[in-house]
Amino acid sequence: MKKNIAIVAGGDSSEVVVSLKSAAGLYSFMDKNRYNVFIVNISGQTWQVEWSDEEKITIDRNDFSFTRNGEKTVFDFAYITIHGTPGENGILQGYFELIGLPYSCCDVLAAAITFNKFTCNQYLKNFGIKVSESVVLRAGQTITGEEITKRIGYPCFVKPNVGGSSFGVTKVKTESELQPAIEKAFAEGKEVMIEAFMQGTEITCGMYKTSRKTVVFPVTEVVPENEFFDFDAKYKGQVQEITPARISEELTTKVQKLTAHIYDILNCKGIVRIDYIISEGDVINLLEVNTTPGMTATSFIPQQVKAAGLDISDVMTEIIENELQNHN
Repeated sequence: MKKNIAIVAGGDSSEVVVSLKSAAGLYSFMDKNRYNVFIVNISGQTWQVEWSDEEKITIDRNDFSFTRNGEKTVFDFAYITIHGTPGENGILQGYFELIGLPYSCCDVLAAAITFNKFTCNQYLKNFGIKVSESVVLRAGQTITGEEITKRIGYPCFVKPNVGGSSFGVTKVKTESELQPAIEKAFAEGKEVMIEAFMQGTEITCGMYKTSRKTVVFPVTEVVPENEFFDFDAKYKGQVQEITPARISEELTTKVQKLTAHIYDILNCKGIVRIDYIISEGDVINLLEVNTTPGMTATSFIPQQVKAAGLDISDVMTEIIENELQNHN
């Protein structure tokens, strides 16, 4: 009998459009001969199965099921692809833990840590992971351009401390640009991180684990046409994405080993993608840990899966079956 799989998308952040594109990608990747696959769109208190373009069916949040024409469908597994709250920060993971439904990605703690960029950096720094200097501002707090000159320097990046897809991110080159950038970032969330600029080559590396094996993908080099890897670069093609990256075999191996090490430190689960800057002297600096990475047809992970000579449908099946077996 086929298992019922929910691809959980949408969410309550600016990244909802990206999430829905990832859901469409995942839907195309999953083996329909093996699974009944449904897209569940979550927006605030509205949770609906997208049965068709015309028909949406409300989810019963008591057990994450839905009923159509008197027939109840209960899900066996949830693949979370919400970028932002509540799917990337541990909230939805906590709900699935409470109702006993296996899901695709990191648990509550790992999701909460990685979603908060400043907290994640400070946590991983204690394990010897190199990160940029940064400060965090919470609602009501301020900082002067002069203080940033002393503590961080220019240029620097001002970004929402939670969130992704480069919404609200500004590269600040002078003191006069700082306050408008902070206001822009606060428009996306309640915390703002100001982070030192790191000169170098941007790369990203994905991986996943099952009970039987660890799979670390080839490294991708990111060459944006703009000043940094912003929304237009990510989703409008204004970037070169080179897989495998144009770095030495030795450095590639180091990046892959570091990716697996960070995955283990955080006790990650499912597919995770970690972004880095390679600075002078082949120093590997952490940028960000993505526990629900983009899964559109052109996203990094599908590219890396293909470059590894793997089939994305097989990867999806491995992740789903591993969680179902571990849950039993």
